[in-house]
Amino acid sequence: MMRVDLNADMGESFGPWPMGADTELLDIITSANIACGFHAGDPDVMAGAMALAARNGVGIGAHPGLPDLQGFGRRRMDISHDAARNLTAYQLGAAQAMARAAGGHVRHLKLHGAIANMAAEDEGLARACYEGALSVDPDLILMVISGTAQERAARALNARIACEIFADRAYTEEGLLMDRRLPGAVLHDPDAMAARVLAMVQAGAIITAKGTHLPARIDTICLHGDGPSAVATARKLRETLEHAGVTLAQFDGSRE
Repeated sequence: MMRVDLNADMGESFGPWPMGADTELLDIITSANIACGFHAGDPDVMAGAMALAARNGVGIGAHPGLPDLQGFGRRRMDISHDAARNLTAYQLGAAQAMARAAGGHVRHLKLHGAIANMAAEDEGLARACYEGALSVDPDLILMVISGTAQERAARALNARIACEIFADRAYTEEGLLMDRRLPGAVLHDPDAMAARVLAMVQAGAIITAKGTHLPARIDTICLHGDGPSAVATARKLRETLEHAGVTLAQFDGSRE
């Protein structure tokens, strides 16, 4: 029986500025990556997202990003490995505190935006981020972009991992996410995304924009919660996968 997790990024509103459809998505997904205040979110938003995730039985993850509220953490920065360790540990600590106060706990961590893309290309940077996280919680599950330097770094640290593919992003021939500025990099049609994801899960491979199959471990599927079609896509994804006999459940986070 095939089994996969469905995750979404959330907790990205800030003060009176709303972003995303957290409440609706938390009825559909199995894991939530909650912003920790550097690229998005604030203590009140974190508290609300954590409490709702805990009530819905959704796995809680810390989603640390670069300190760039205006750019939503999607602008690259020159950052040392020491700073990356501390940035990750600091935000994980905030997430743990807010989750505990809400009656839940942080079970995984997923890097956000630019630092995630940088770590997907640079194993040393990825290792620094993950060392920071594991210094806080050695049993934490690291959600890594499948087949990238993130996965290699996490495996080298013998960490628990969950390998991720993206429902709404196109892939390069190297298995990396296409730059958002390129045509076709961000996908919007729920039916097309669901069919594409099912094909990847069944093939055990990332399917690039050119149709190349790159064998990959797939534990979880990401849907960006800030997209206009996020809820419709999440529903369509879940419906399509379950209809094909795929079980939707939280990942175990094995070290294999």
